Amino acid sequence: MHFVFILGTAGSGKSTLTDVLSEKLEDWDFDVVTLNLDPGVSWLPYAPDVDIRDYINIDAIMRDYQLGPNGALVAAVDMSINKVNEIKEELEQYNPDIVLVDTPGQMELFAYRNSGLIISSALTQGDFSIVFLVDSIFANRASDFLSALLLSSSIQSRFQVPQINAVSKIDILPKETAEKLNKWVDEPETLLEELISEEEGLRRELAQTFFASLRELNLLSAFYTISSVTGEGLDELMAEIQRIFTRGETLR
Repeated sequence: MHFVFILGTAGSGKSTLTDVLSEKLEDWDFDVVTLNLDPGVSWLPYAPDVDIRDYINIDAIMRDYQLGPNGALVAAVDMSINKVNEIKEELEQYNPDIVLVDTPGQMELFAYRNSGLIISSALTQGDFSIVFLVDSIFANRASDFLSALLLSSSIQSRFQVPQINAVSKIDILPKETAEKLNKWVDEPETLLEELISEEEGLRRELAQTFFASLRELNLLSAFYTISSVTGEGLDELMAEIQRIFTRGETLR
C-alpha cells in the first residue's frame, strides 16, 4: 500500500481533493482507499472507506472529559494513536494500491503534534508522501506566497518524506494573478523582486532573509497549481505522486 497524506491550511480543500483524486486514480485503474483522520468533521464530500469517527466520538470526549470543542479535538487526535492497529487491519482487508489520507482541517493538530508523527509512522512504517495544499489566497501578494513557502518547509522538516506542494482553487484566481503565481514558481527571482518592491524596512529585511534561507537550503519548492472543480493540474499532480513512489515506473 502506498500512503499519501493530504495536509494543508484550513479551508484549502483537502477533503475535496481527496474525493476528486480518489475518483481520478480509479479512472486510471488504481485500487484506491480513502482514510479520514479528522475526528471532528461533521460532513465530507465523499464516503470514507475507513473513518476515524468509527473509533473516536468527539461528542463523548467533550461530555466525559468536560472539554470544549477545540480541547476535545486535540484530545481526539491524540487518542487516535490507540486506534492505529485497528485502522491498519481495516486497510489490510482492502489491500489497495493507494491510500489517500484526509487529515484534520486544523493543520497544526496533525502536523505539529507528536500524534501526527506517531500515527503516520505507525500506519505506513515511514513509507509515505505528503501533498501539502494551500489556498489560492496565498497567491495574492508576494509576502503571502513566501508565507506558504515557509509553511511548506516547516512540514518538510517535520516529516522528512517526499512532499508535493500545490496551490488549490486556482480556478477562482484572476488570470493575471494566476500568471504571476506561475512565474514566481518557475522563476523564484521574480518573487524576490516583488518582495523587495512590496515590503520596506524590517519587513523587507525579513522577507529577503527568509527567501535567502529557503534558497540556500533548496526549499524553494515548486508548487503545482490545481483546481478540484475544473480538474486543472490534477493529472500532473497524480503523475508526481506515481513518480515519487515508483521512481518513474508504474504502480501496478
